[in-house]
Amino acid sequence: MRLLTLNTHSYLEENPMEKLDYLAKVIVENSYDVIALQEINQLSRATLITDEIKEDNFLLLLSKRLAESGVNYNFKWDFHHIGYDIYDEGTGILYKGNEIEYYSDYIGKCKDGNFWKTRKFTMVSLKINDEIVDFYSCHLGWWRDEENPFELQIEQLINLINERGNRAFLMGDFNNDANTRDEGYDYLLKNGLFDTYNLALQKDNGITVPGVIDGWHGKSSLPKRIDLILTNQPIEIEFSKVIFNGKNKDIISDHFGVEIGLKEER
Repeated sequence: MRLLTLNTHSYLEENPMEKLDYLAKVIVENSYDVIALQEINQLSRATLITDEIKEDNFLLLLSKRLAESGVNYNFKWDFHHIGYDIYDEGTGILYKGNEIEYYSDYIGKCKDGNFWKTRKFTMVSLKINDEIVDFYSCHLGWWRDEENPFELQIEQLINLINERGNRAFLMGDFNNDANTRDEGYDYLLKNGLFDTYNLALQKDNGITVPGVIDGWHGKSSLPKRIDLILTNQPIEIEFSKVIFNGKNKDIISDHFGVEIGLKEER
């Protein structure tokens, strides 16, 4: 099984359609089983076509590009909040096959879609080798943030994972640097999560943000590892690689992505 997470920055990027096409090309090449995406936007004023999905939804267009290439993925997308005054911003998941279950909810203190710190998650359950596995796309807040603290968001996610009792993968932009001690990253591990980067037999430096990006102004300008793939049960990971960083594929966002390959069972 091969997984990918990427904060796409979607329509905030220059030449977003060219980058969408490139992302689709890499997905086809690497044949990921599950893809978690964040900052998936659509114009608030665009035409609604089904449920919350509008005609220019970045994930909808990506799924169409993939289908045109002969590769079919199902997808789910959830609205978090209004971004940059003109976009509906959310998280999404692309996945092969049919989901057993789909679930999404707010996490943290905020449920106001007009507030940019409001957070949700997108989760699908899939049957993998006769096991039900839950996959979460996450775009979380910052450590000790007074308006919507990261630690409360994690506590609620952990409670849900424990209640469900399935193997789970949390994939996304956690907005907490793995190289900073005694803050959000250590809090993740303290609460029983395992970083697949640490479990991987092969890995690189893991850096997914080389400097300052939106949301980090006034915070650390050092290179950061804030895009993660976590799991609630230890498992053998063949490799963990940063992708879309200019070395392993072209840069297409202000974040680099992370891809992992799980070791095949014998």
